[in-house]
Amino acid sequence: MADFDIAVIGSGPGGQKAAIAAAKLEKRVVVIERRNMIGGVCINTGTIPSKTLREAVLYLTGLNQREMYGQSYRVKDEITVGDLGIRTQHVIGREIDVIRSQLSRNHVAVVTGTATFAGPNTLDVHDEQGRDVKVSAEKIIIATGTRPARPESVEFDEQTIIDSDGILHLQAVPESLVVVGAGVIGIEYASMFAALGTKVTVVERRERMLDFCDLEIVEALKYHLRDLAVTFRFGESVAAVERRPRGALALLESGKKIPAQTVMYSAGRQGMTDELCLDLAGLAADSRGRIPVDDHYRTAVPHIYAVGDVIGFPSLAATSMEQGRIAAHHACEEPLPGIHHLQPIGIYTIPEISFIGRTEDELTKSQVPFEVGISRYRELARGQIIGDTYGMLKLLVSPEDRSLLGVHVFGTGATELLHIGQAVMGCGGTIDYLVDAVFNYPTLAESYKVAALDAMNKLRRVARFEL
Repeated sequence: MADFDIAVIGSGPGGQKAAIAAAKLEKRVVVIERRNMIGGVCINTGTIPSKTLREAVLYLTGLNQREMYGQSYRVKDEITVGDLGIRTQHVIGREIDVIRSQLSRNHVAVVTGTATFAGPNTLDVHDEQGRDVKVSAEKIIIATGTRPARPESVEFDEQTIIDSDGILHLQAVPESLVVVGAGVIGIEYASMFAALGTKVTVVERRERMLDFCDLEIVEALKYHLRDLAVTFRFGESVAAVERRPRGALALLESGKKIPAQTVMYSAGRQGMTDELCLDLAGLAADSRGRIPVDDHYRTAVPHIYAVGDVIGFPSLAATSMEQGRIAAHHACEEPLPGIHHLQPIGIYTIPEISFIGRTEDELTKSQVPFEVGISRYRELARGQIIGDTYGMLKLLVSPEDRSLLGVHVFGTGATELLHIGQAVMGCGGTIDYLVDAVFNYPTLAESYKVAALDAMNKLRRVARFEL
């Protein structure tokens, strides 16, 4: 008989939720995790530290209050890495305690070390003291996550040339920073350091950034980042980075030279599967270390599952959690419905972006007619109170049945605000509900009513012309 019913490799959002779900179904569960990595990359080097850092930046710079108190307003003039780190370490510590407690009270065993397959149902766990433990399980869930991809041509040194993990270990806030890659992680860190007063240059080989987002929203973000003195170099690639006594010189293929104290590469992420010895379990990963799975998150070996970033898109903590829960239920032979097709996206730039459903470009390309309803924070009392005069909420509405096709938010609280639209869309509601609903006043949530009325008035106008 196997030691456990379910073995989970990794304790990030996917692994943690898989382990808890299986434990709730009264299975014998073990989680295998490296020393000092409880909570995985999400808690220790990724989502939680970066979002906490963002909160610390917003508070210490007083950026959100300057509309009210003037551009010179600061909570603290000289912001150090120590100031930023205090809040980050506090939150990480608390989150790890919460996860440890949750695993403990659900009687999930935790084995510390690095797991490798010794066979389809057996894992060797090697710890830092050189000890080896064998763990066997009837079902195995791989939730090892990803690490920043590191191009072989780049000499990373953890201070001058770094990846997104290295951001958290900088000795000082850099005076200048080149961010290579305008993906979600690159743009989030670019906006944070720009808010701190760092001179930021973003180099992106594509012609635009965040091309899966609404174009109008991205343009609004670009405007604000330029206001924070961010320079964008689109359609450009970095040919080389040369270390110099005062920092680094980024050489672009076009011949441009950009001096900076620090260069951060944000070149996508690589699945952490290279140490798993997947071949001994009858599995293989692709060139980015990702494992292919079916709709139930089963790999090519039916009793082995994979969830979270290690399976690729969408690589979000939120979806990883749900994947873990669904995989665990399927492994325990109590299958759940799949993930809802409507997935919210949150991008924690300064200011935030969040959306759900389709964009204007996607609808136009598919020849789906739509009407747009817009609300601007500056027209809301709450927008004036909090000093956000640039935020906006956009509803894309079907003229046929007035259903919501997409919701796009830019500004303070965008990632929270989005869930009202998600609930309406998920329940198959229409803008009639938003038009008739009473929202608390003054709130940002009122923007839904304002945008719904805007869309309704436009639809009524079109109908009048058709008479």
